[in-house]
Amino acid sequence: MKVEIILAKIEDKPTLANLLEKYNYEFSQYDCRPFNNNGLYGYEYLDRYWIEDVRFPYLIKVDDKLAGFALINNIAECAEKCNWSVAEFFVGYPYRNKGVGTRAMLKIFDKHKGLWHIKYHCRNIVSVGFWNKIARLFAKKEVKVFDTQDFYNASKGKVLTFEV
Repeated sequence: MKVEIILAKIEDKPTLANLLEKYNYEFSQYDCRPFNNNGLYGYEYLDRYWIEDVRFPYLIKVDDKLAGFALINNIAECAEKCNWSVAEFFVGYPYRNKGVGTRAMLKIFDKHKGLWHIKYHCRNIVSVGFWNKIARLFAKKEVKVFDTQDFYNASKGKVLTFEV
């Protein structure tokens, strides 16, 4: 299985917007975010990924088929310093539990060395396990964990900080 991360071009923005809708719908079970008046979630920061040079929109492909996305930026998720942060990350159902997410993150870490922040929702048990595994696998030193409460419904999350 060939896993690739491809920096999305501006022409890929509609594809990324479509994937974000699926991601946000799935995530709404944890943060209770409602649809907008058009029946969508939208993503207010999407345009910035082609304007600001510290934001990186990646498409994840498996054997040349679209499998998900990762949005990477340098916005700190807690008071600790960071170079990089996972803003959003999504792997479609057909590609889960096959190592796609882990391989995609390895490729992202190879491109973006430094101090990382990864935030997850505590009720998203799959995400909790995945991100903690990623941190243990790739952190050079210790992994720190911080509490956060800044999801849509002020529900609890955690931020992992570590260096790759």
